[in-house]
Amino acid sequence: MTDTTTVPDHLATDPRPARLAVQVQPQHAEYAELRRLASSFEEMGVDVILNWDHFFPLNGDPDGLHFECWTMLAALAESTERVEIGPLVSCNSYRNPHLLADMARTVDHISGGRLLFGIGSGWAERDYTEYGYEFGTAGSRLDDLAAALPVIKDRWSRLNPPPTREVPVMVGGGGERKTLRIVAEHATIWHGFGDVETLVRKNRVLDEWCARVGRDPREIERSTGVAPTPGRAPEQVADYAAAAQALHEIGIRLFTVGWNPAEDRDPGKVRDLVSWRDEVNGRRP
Repeated sequence: MTDTTTVPDHLATDPRPARLAVQVQPQHAEYAELRRLASSFEEMGVDVILNWDHFFPLNGDPDGLHFECWTMLAALAESTERVEIGPLVSCNSYRNPHLLADMARTVDHISGGRLLFGIGSGWAERDYTEYGYEFGTAGSRLDDLAAALPVIKDRWSRLNPPPTREVPVMVGGGGERKTLRIVAEHATIWHGFGDVETLVRKNRVLDEWCARVGRDPREIERSTGVAPTPGRAPEQVADYAAAAQALHEIGIRLFTVGWNPAEDRDPGKVRDLVSWRDEVNGRRP
């Protein structure tokens, strides 16, 4: 069991149910296969289907098959019925914030209110270079994200029709000086990275930022990816449940597992996590 003595009470006792997301990586597969994967994971019972916002594969053949984020999400909004859908995460640099707000609102309506709006500052230099965007610096990209989020939210309030609901905003990243301040100011979900100890520390930093900006930290759901227990083989799917349990004990409630169409074949890790989610939610008081 994870030592939760250093975990803030509001996280250790967070009443939100555990939710499971699968990030269907939009690479190394035809779209028909990506659509089939999304539908099959929905049938398995996952809660969220995510993709990512890049223009080239992130692993394998760097010039392999790859599809654009938001047009794929619009199509998945039509081909799925229950799951939330969204990017993990949309790159703020690639679209005017007014346009991005309108695109997101449109996908929200196509999906019947199932959009989860993930956004980050961007980092993949090849995307910027080949598509003609200014790469800048990590700091300048974060400053741009901080400036864009209020614009996006304001545009949502002025669109006709507006979004079907208050769209959940998930900010991805872990920088303690800028990113977590942006999370505290604007996000309903924070997607962080790192091991248990790292996430415990960064959650405390996020809580400190919430105190500075006057935000209740309980309003922000905590999210991260799930990987097998270190030192064990990835094919031992039970390890995913063990890793998820350790993360749950420190307050994570949204768990994402990646699916690479070029490498992953056995959906056992997804089924195992669905079973774990149902079990841990059933144990809740």
